[in-house]
Amino acid sequence: MKKENRVLVLGGGFSGLSAATTLAHIGYSVKLIEKNEQTGGRARVYKEAGFVFDMGPSWYWMPDVIEKFFNRFGKSVKDYFELERLDPSYQVIYSTGETIKLPADFGELKEVFERIEAGSGKKLELFLEEAKYKYEVGMKDFVYKPSIRFSEFTDWRLVSSLFRLDMFSSFAKHTGKYFHNPRLKHLLEFPVLFLGAMPSKTPAMYSLMNYADMKLGTWYPKGGMYKLVEAMTALAVELGVEIILDEPVKKIEVHGKDAKFVLTDKNSYPADIIVASADYNHVEQMLLGKTQRNYSDKYWTSRSMSPSSLIYYVGVNKKLKKLIHHNLFFDADFDKHIDAIYKKPEWPEDPLFYLCCPSVTDESVAPAGMENLFILIPIPAGIKDSAEIREVYFNKIIQRIENYCGENISDSIVLKRSYAGSDFISDYNAFKGNAYGLANTLMQTAFLRPSMRNKKVHNLFYTGQLTVPGPGVPPSIISGQVVAGYVSKLFN
Repeated sequence: MKKENRVLVLGGGFSGLSAATTLAHIGYSVKLIEKNEQTGGRARVYKEAGFVFDMGPSWYWMPDVIEKFFNRFGKSVKDYFELERLDPSYQVIYSTGETIKLPADFGELKEVFERIEAGSGKKLELFLEEAKYKYEVGMKDFVYKPSIRFSEFTDWRLVSSLFRLDMFSSFAKHTGKYFHNPRLKHLLEFPVLFLGAMPSKTPAMYSLMNYADMKLGTWYPKGGMYKLVEAMTALAVELGVEIILDEPVKKIEVHGKDAKFVLTDKNSYPADIIVASADYNHVEQMLLGKTQRNYSDKYWTSRSMSPSSLIYYVGVNKKLKKLIHHNLFFDADFDKHIDAIYKKPEWPEDPLFYLCCPSVTDESVAPAGMENLFILIPIPAGIKDSAEIREVYFNKIIQRIENYCGENISDSIVLKRSYAGSDFISDYNAFKGNAYGLANTLMQTAFLRPSMRNKKVHNLFYTGQLTVPGPGVPPSIISGQVVAGYVSKLFN
């Protein structure tokens, strides 16, 4: 039986698809309204001239979290796409020309660490044993809580876990207890770079990311990350979600203390419950009246943001022998780049960058004999970009890739597109052009993040990277499930 309540989900990214699917499965009548012509949000796909580019996320981590989502509906990811574990997981390239490849086999990985720093193989084992505990507790007991109030965390078992989870110690200090070689420390710090704070300000709890990386593995869905979006979209439709594309929302109409209608540029939709997966700040500041908002402009401007990104989608008409699927270019000063993001903020003079070459693994994402390159430079959120700046950085980065590969690439480029902060604003209404959301600092964790519930509009809720549990593909999928569970308890 369908529940009487009509639900509108605003935004078709991972959290929106997750919330819509979960609510439909419970029995609600659900419509999902998406601004763009595709579902996926930041995980859209761009196709041109035989190239298939994932526009955003390209790392498939925490496969257990994603599998768990499908399992709750009697499905498996295998019903939708083929997963392949990458080996090596990725490689790190240094200015000396040295390259460290991270093997999927843990025994081989320990040997890699041992060659760099004597005794570090055993220390890595101990480090990841602690990280496993953080992952298992964090991903089971903490992230599935709506974090509406502090009392959710007063269970003694959870309180006692806070110290073992290292919530009050920094990530940098924690890694420093185990490793001294700067290359190893930077290697372990790279996953938290995108959590939005310097390692010295990120809770050591997030070593759980290292467990996800080095033990659970780096995977690839054949056909690209958009296969996950397609799978979640198909599942939502199968469970009865009506998906409406290419309709930007203009206003949430509130009567008294309840939202009654969502107005787009084409239609007016009545609603009993609204779940906003769109940018939280945009929903509050642009779709609601001033008296209906949880937070002020001052609150939002004082938030610590994760980085934005300067991205290039590049097609090359030949194969590049030295690249693997995931490549981290640490051939510049790590600390200077972090300072440019979090302390200045300013355009980094000589940035680190990430290069994904999925055509090494998957021939379907590029024409025969060609390469598909996704290049990402982390930059501060809110920084202004221009065509001239993008071109300067493109030339710098291509030169460094050529230096590493030992061959000319510029003359073989047949397709180039850039994407940065102004595009994130235009396409996603992203606050400060953010790519990842709010930073996961101690003071922006759990109930200290923007609330899932609007405190002034009783039937309006939020999900996604600017609320709990935080940024990333698996957390966004979890966020949608959590808000759906919270809604069903309130309106059952």
